[in-house]
Amino acid sequence: MTNDPSSKKPPHPYLSGNFAPIQHVQPLVACPYIGTIPLDLAGGEYVRNGGNPVANESLGRDAHWFDGDGMLTGVAFRLVGEKGDIQPEFVNQYILTDVYLSTITSPAISTPLLPSIATLVNPLSTLLTITLRIIRTLLLVFFSHLPGSEQAIKKISVANTALVYHDGRALATCESGPPMRIALPGLETVGWYNGEKCEGEPRAVGGPGFGGEGLLSFFREWTTAHPRVDPDTKELLLFHSTFVPPYVHYSIVRPLDPKTLSDKSPSSGKFHNAAVPGIRSAKMMHDFGVSKSHTVIMDLPLSLDPLNLVRNKPVVAYDPTARSRFGVFPRYRPGKVRWFETRACCIFHTANTWDSAVIDTVSGKEYVESVNMLACRLTSASLVFSAGALAAPVPTTAVPDHEREEEQCRLYYYSFFLNSPEENVIKDQWALSAIPFEFPSLRDSASMLPAKYIYGCSVSDSSFGAALGRAVKMNSLVKMDVEVLIERGKLDPPTTISGCVDTRNVNEILTSEHVDDPIKIFKMPGGWYAQECRFVARREGVAEDDGWLLSYVFDESQLQEDGECKLGAKSELWIIDAKSMSEVVAKIQLPQRVPYGLHGSWFSKEDITNQRPIERLRSMPCREKKQPGSSLLWQTWMAVRRAVELSLA
Repeated sequence: MTNDPSSKKPPHPYLSGNFAPIQHVQPLVACPYIGTIPLDLAGGEYVRNGGNPVANESLGRDAHWFDGDGMLTGVAFRLVGEKGDIQPEFVNQYILTDVYLSTITSPAISTPLLPSIATLVNPLSTLLTITLRIIRTLLLVFFSHLPGSEQAIKKISVANTALVYHDGRALATCESGPPMRIALPGLETVGWYNGEKCEGEPRAVGGPGFGGEGLLSFFREWTTAHPRVDPDTKELLLFHSTFVPPYVHYSIVRPLDPKTLSDKSPSSGKFHNAAVPGIRSAKMMHDFGVSKSHTVIMDLPLSLDPLNLVRNKPVVAYDPTARSRFGVFPRYRPGKVRWFETRACCIFHTANTWDSAVIDTVSGKEYVESVNMLACRLTSASLVFSAGALAAPVPTTAVPDHEREEEQCRLYYYSFFLNSPEENVIKDQWALSAIPFEFPSLRDSASMLPAKYIYGCSVSDSSFGAALGRAVKMNSLVKMDVEVLIERGKLDPPTTISGCVDTRNVNEILTSEHVDDPIKIFKMPGGWYAQECRFVARREGVAEDDGWLLSYVFDESQLQEDGECKLGAKSELWIIDAKSMSEVVAKIQLPQRVPYGLHGSWFSKEDITNQRPIERLRSMPCREKKQPGSSLLWQTWMAVRRAVELSLA
């Protein structure tokens, strides 16, 4: 054994630096700030979700950026004093899922209860390794239901991905279970929501909701991390991806009060777990598209299938020689899906989906001619592997020369032409810009409409492909005038699939002096990195981009020589003028750092005020007392439990 520092294994890129988890949580606390906080933020709260593994002692384990217990980090903007001043207040809390509570009350568990995504995607993981990881999880779940447990694990979701507000509820989401309700502004955990009822609410009665009933209901309640809420009808639209046919189900939840619904919503608009036909195998599905009249499901060649093990393939596998399929169907009729095929790709996030309608010259009626979608298209599944510090496997089947593409992630425009009953044609499919682009967002009120602006994150010092060789950190926030870029693309179409409307790189755009440049970039100062930004509209604004971008930022000069954060390292929340993309109007200095995470949401004053009543909150379980008269038996059983848990630690 050697103590040679050069032989020391490098730290996992997603468990070190500002990716490293933090364990300190605290209630709302006032923060100092520099600049002027816009009154448009008064009474609201910005909250971001992300994985933060509580069991993190064994740093030699498999780990992935998408793993980890859900932790919410928020800044609330409280009105104080007679003059209506704004006081920002920081809060962060773990989401008290079954998995988190079971882990925190089981001291013997030193590594996460669930298998890491890195284990599932690693081509070097053997069938035996994965099987043992799954058996370990099943045993720990089983033991959680036995005497001596302080928390039974009924749902395995860690609720660590995103947030959405619907019908008086703030919901934290993750693919491996139903949404979890969160209380604003303190970020306390309320309970699981199944589309019919929510734990912790008074009179929580209703049907089975997501998943229905029966043996497979546990899998069918697994819900996309990116549900959509229609700004007009207030409907919540979701899909559920499972391991068994028909593989994808689809749900719509309407708000309780019918007065808030548009007259165009049919009375049959509410349903749970309607099958989407035409999907042939289990897939990793993260997002989808929703317009005013149609829904788009993406069946991409990225499998998430336990049966892959018997085929000598990883549970998660990408086939670059297969086809990408987009299923487009009327919002309330998933059985009428039409499938559009194109070249293999990966898409984790869509930016917006909207209809193009025309007038029938004979009947005079309006109908949808095509459905348009903007999405962040990756040319491979490298991100899935690099986020677990793994090298992407070399394809076993060669990709044809004419289909080979450089490693990139760009904002793509798709137009699915519906006015051809005999064939399904993707009329347009090309990138709006050559720059890397991910974590898209837009003004909420422009969702499902032909929005003019899309915001997102980029890297300026390298291509996205090069960035995948290390932990991906974003140093640029981007605003694209997609209306102008799409118009340019239709007037002078780029090469299908591989072409770009705007071929400039980030630095060329930054040096542009055109006032009306359709792409504007806010570049962070040297050594600073941003996270996903969210748009908040100016209350009296006229233009679509009248408002502010909110993003947590971190100065990496606070890192030590070994790449770890210094004790006392802190993050900030920046408020950026979305119209100019050049001015930081306020910098809120937070009491601690915010690890680089996933998705956030803005909750308005009205959202917070109109939350549904809460009867009880989730909390840490009280320790079970020994049963009188059976102390010896009890102690023996608990010793056996501890021995088993230690062997599974």
